[in-house]
Amino acid sequence: MDPRRLRLLLELSRLGSMREVADEVGVTTSTVSQQIAVLAKEAGTALIEPDGRRVRLTPAGRRLAAHAVTILAAVDTARLDLDPDGEPAGTVCVAGFASAIRRGVVPVIAELKASHPKVRIRIHEHEPPEALALLGSDEVDLVLTYDYNLAPAHFDRTIEAIALWSMPWSLGTPPSDVDGGTALDAFRQYRDSDWIVNSRHSADGDVVRTVASMAGFEPRITHRVDGLELVQELIVAGLGVGLLPADRATIPGMRLLPLTAPDVRLRAYAAVRRGHAAWPALALVLHRLRHDAR
Repeated sequence: MDPRRLRLLLELSRLGSMREVADEVGVTTSTVSQQIAVLAKEAGTALIEPDGRRVRLTPAGRRLAAHAVTILAAVDTARLDLDPDGEPAGTVCVAGFASAIRRGVVPVIAELKASHPKVRIRIHEHEPPEALALLGSDEVDLVLTYDYNLAPAHFDRTIEAIALWSMPWSLGTPPSDVDGGTALDAFRQYRDSDWIVNSRHSADGDVVRTVASMAGFEPRITHRVDGLELVQELIVAGLGVGLLPADRATIPGMRLLPLTAPDVRLRAYAAVRRGHAAWPALALVLHRLRHDAR
């Protein structure tokens, strides 16, 4: 099988449209269609099927696309090994939560435009459960995910997780004369309040329940929202309290109580499928992420 055709199949599995694949790789739509047809003959089975006005991969096509990730990574690694001065190339698909993309990926994109213009990054903003599902189905190459020290994540054995950075979190509350003290003291002061947690990930809700349990009460989780800005607005509106990054600027009308004993820390990771990190383009992005995190 021609690796160039495998790359077209892989892009088709990710983009879902031959026109988008053609635009991505710089060829015509008919060329993509012809090359996929040749690949199907090489594989001895149908790889795509009609889906309305579009096409979709058959089960065999999806399996071959999954193999293509490893095959193409191995080809690129071998090429770079034989030519150490060769330049990494390709599109790295990244899925991750918004703050990690802003903090980690956006600066890397700017660096690579200058130093390695043949490496491109495609971004998908997702919370960890959604992003890891995309990684598991080989729809993305790299995931930026997170957990908390009080709610550690358990990664599948097929995934390699690389620690990047961590940051303390605080309890966001309306202004008051309450002294935060320890985390347990802070939580007890708001035991009768409504609590605000993430609507797309359960980790911060798990932390709230864990600390509240240590403080001797069951939190009344009332609001589930997506976005730290909205969490702040709900707090200012008097609708509850919730966890927020300790180093984040807040809007007027609220404050952050430090949490200690126990402290609450968000921990960020880069996650890839085992065996895929050797692909030169992905290895380059990982190197930059780790370097910048340090």
